[in-house]
Amino acid sequence: MQTIKNPAGNFRRDFVLKPDAFFIRILIQIVLMLLLSKRNSFIMLLLFIATVFQTILSCSKPNNEYMPSTIISQTDTGKTYLALGDSYTIGESVAVSDRYPVQAVKMLKANNISFQNPEIIATTGWMTADLLSAVNNHQLKNNFDLVSLLIGVNNQYQGRSQSEYNTQFTTLLQKSIQLAGNNSSHVIVLSIPDYSVTPFARGSDTAFIAKQIDSFNLINKTIAEEYKVRYINVTDESRKAAHDASLIAGDGLHFSGKEYSVWASMLVDEVKKMQSGH
Repeated sequence: MQTIKNPAGNFRRDFVLKPDAFFIRILIQIVLMLLLSKRNSFIMLLLFIATVFQTILSCSKPNNEYMPSTIISQTDTGKTYLALGDSYTIGESVAVSDRYPVQAVKMLKANNISFQNPEIIATTGWMTADLLSAVNNHQLKNNFDLVSLLIGVNNQYQGRSQSEYNTQFTTLLQKSIQLAGNNSSHVIVLSIPDYSVTPFARGSDTAFIAKQIDSFNLINKTIAEEYKVRYINVTDESRKAAHDASLIAGDGLHFSGKEYSVWASMLVDEVKKMQSGH
């Protein structure tokens, strides 16, 4: 799965020849060659070759149709939102429009709170170390109006230690606060959803998975409270998928756009509180 970000953007510049000017110059040179005597034909041939070369250089124009689009349009107005995470943030197995950050921005706009399209740094399979590396390797501004952070399920799945998660999540949260202009009230941590309720987990010790998810969430919630950022519990909502298949994506592991709409609504509620100073 690709990482979604706002690229600085190297782009390819192709050159397209203007044929009219090219052939006019060639025609002029041919006429001149016919009018001059044979003793000057060699000189004229050299001039002809030079003219063709000059025409190719001077009659070309850049074509920027290959310039990549960006997640955040440079003409957008409104508040800025950076979403950091893993497969749940990038919306594995759902449409772009169903990603919870994208749905949240749409809901905010419907509530007359203008936000630009979200900038997303997230990839399926990422652990805290991967996200930390990605954030460090991107040149990000430090004045986002909103930063959300949801990370940790792959730490649990890959059997990484909780002490490592504690350390790396703390660093990620510190960086999130910095990216929000050092305004902790503009940072929202989302809890880790519980994949033990998905078809993917059938045949596994689902009780053990759920217990571990709770343990990792206790860590991120404790750290969130310590740094006085906002916290959303999406874990309880995700567990409703145990009795509602419509909340599961087609891959049988991730959650659906319908489930993400619930998370988006919870995020919007926090942004409204933020707007009102609470």
